[in-house]
Amino acid sequence: MKFALSLAAVLLLALPALSQENAPPTTSVLVPVVGSVLGANQVRWKTDLELVNDLGSEVDVALQLPTAAESPAIIVTLGPGQVQRFADVVGEAFGLDSTLSPLLVTTSGRRSVTVRATVYGLNGTELTKPQPIAIQYGASYYLYRALDGIAFTDDQRTNLGLVNLGTTDALFTLALQRVEGRNVAVTRVVVPAGSMWHLPIQMLFPLITSGSDFRVVVETSSTETYAYASVIENATSTARFIQPRVATP
Repeated sequence: MKFALSLAAVLLLALPALSQENAPPTTSVLVPVVGSVLGANQVRWKTDLELVNDLGSEVDVALQLPTAAESPAIIVTLGPGQVQRFADVVGEAFGLDSTLSPLLVTTSGRRSVTVRATVYGLNGTELTKPQPIAIQYGASYYLYRALDGIAFTDDQRTNLGLVNLGTTDALFTLALQRVEGRNVAVTRVVVPAGSMWHLPIQMLFPLITSGSDFRVVVETSSTETYAYASVIENATSTARFIQPRVATP
């Protein structure tokens, strides 16, 4: 991934002075979204993170929020078999609030540590059921990507995430479908370089007032991009993360 190169430089700050030619290899994976934000019904959404060093030797791991202000980054060192947990990675690790961003995890070496992330809501003293976020270990770009199981009814709502980690603006074409290949509505948006959008799906398709079992097909020629969705039950605020799949035109 191209956006891993900037993090390699961050990692070198924690290592002995080395020339660029002698820089060690690094491996990056992406958590599509982490955050500490206040949502609908006064629910505070947070993300837990777990790093497991199952590589057999000590490694340095850099964490970066690439679309947050000033793209903050931190570095932790994990011994063999060591586990590092952050109960609220945005707040605990970065000291931030009201922040939403992808999380780039870069490991010194040719393999990544194991990364696990879960999202949950805090409503007063009550916690919603934690839900896993799919980690992107490999290439994430495809010209067409589909997000299935979209719903916006009295019982459920959906937020759509569009991430652009590139250095130029990205044009997204979004097609709402009930039957695969048949568009109900189409909209086009431009996401600025180095930013992400996380917004209710009705803002993208305002003429569609209610429905379930929709899919959104995402098309973009910008390679350093990602899309995801989150379907939330209004009664319980339980969220379900939707990972994109490869789609056809």
